[in-house]
Amino acid sequence: MKKLIKIVWIVQIMLPIAVSAQFKLMRFDENYAAYRDSTKTFYNSLKYIPLSENNNGKYLSLGGEARAEFVEFNNEDWGRLGIGSNPFFIQRYTVHGDLHLGSRVRVFGQLRSAWENGRKNGPRPIDEDHLNVQNLFLDVDVVKNEKEKLTVRAGRQELDYGSGRLISVREGPNLRLYFDGFKLMYQRGNFKSDAFVMMASEINTGAFDNKISKSVSLWGSYNTLILPKSGNLEWYYLGIHRKESRFEDGVGDETRHTLGGRFWKYGGGFIYNFEMAYQFGNFNKGTISAWTASADIGYMFENVKGKPTINLRNDYISGDKNKGDGKLGTFNPLYPKGGYFGFNPQIGPVNLIDIHPYATIDLSNTITVQADVVFNWRYSLQDGVYRPSGSLNLASMNSKKRYIGTAFLGSFNYKINKFFTFNTGIQYFKTGAFVDDIIENDKDGLFINSRIVFKF
Repeated sequence: MKKLIKIVWIVQIMLPIAVSAQFKLMRFDENYAAYRDSTKTFYNSLKYIPLSENNNGKYLSLGGEARAEFVEFNNEDWGRLGIGSNPFFIQRYTVHGDLHLGSRVRVFGQLRSAWENGRKNGPRPIDEDHLNVQNLFLDVDVVKNEKEKLTVRAGRQELDYGSGRLISVREGPNLRLYFDGFKLMYQRGNFKSDAFVMMASEINTGAFDNKISKSVSLWGSYNTLILPKSGNLEWYYLGIHRKESRFEDGVGDETRHTLGGRFWKYGGGFIYNFEMAYQFGNFNKGTISAWTASADIGYMFENVKGKPTINLRNDYISGDKNKGDGKLGTFNPLYPKGGYFGFNPQIGPVNLIDIHPYATIDLSNTITVQADVVFNWRYSLQDGVYRPSGSLNLASMNSKKRYIGTAFLGSFNYKINKFFTFNTGIQYFKTGAFVDDIIENDKDGLFINSRIVFKF
């Protein structure tokens, strides 16, 4: 701990507080062109490195991240595997370069390294990848004027859309998600539209040993329209193809199409987030018909100290009602955000009904706390419980019990300065009638994590 404090102190000296750090979830969305005329501090010299003497838009920007996290997971498997207490340590490092070759062409590259130590049952697929290319793409602005912009992006890239329910970069787990492919990005006024064709990768834990898929696995279009004073309207089509997808109904090839929409508004006063999606396609020799609907309504008291918010969310996510009937009713969350339904890696957005009240408050300009309670039921008694990734966790085993359990969560987020953040969270999961019925001598779960992140 003393060593960590010393590192933070040194960095604060080297990176003055006057610097305007503008870190984003997707690091390639950051723009440091304005640093061209800024004071030449050590930090600014990294964010804007001119490549010509006449300031013609040719420059290189460097950045990176170091993240360390301690996790204690007690009864991760609800006692099924007898693991009990399972503390482990995970870490992630990235470095990137953003090369601008004028006003219309750029190349963005990023390396990542992720490690896991101490987990009794070894690293999960989301934990470890010793060295790999996370992003490496070329952007060309084929149209760029005051009214509109059309950009072609080709190469390895991260994707993140909407609330992260279906397509997320997956910031919570140690390994962020990426794809290889092409994307068109169009913007005119308040309207934005992306169209993409992508291939996923098979992740291995060594250095540069991940394998690119030989076929297209994700394609679609995501569109956003900002409605002044009303909110934001989004609509999308997403297609996936996977081999050997596993549901309680069976294992087989899956081609699935998703049509959906979202209407949302965050900020002072009323907060709302409504989303619906319908899925169709083919699984094995049968068809797919699945759906989800979500409502999140809240209020921010912007004139009250700490700007507290209170919210209530309710999700309905379909499961399969009749096994073996040739129609799969299980919803597929595609590439979802890992922590959308709490910290628990055992329950995800498949065959689920949940009621989720939560509240947040800013204790200061740098500290935010949040408290949640999540009540979880199976939507269909003929289908099981799935993980956040969409993989099957517990089969139904003909149980007639619907209630999965209750999660109690608390989180604490501290922005130490412009470059360091610290957060910690705790979740206690009280098993319900379904888990009690399926697992003999099951146990409640306890999850605790603490994470510190440095970005530059």
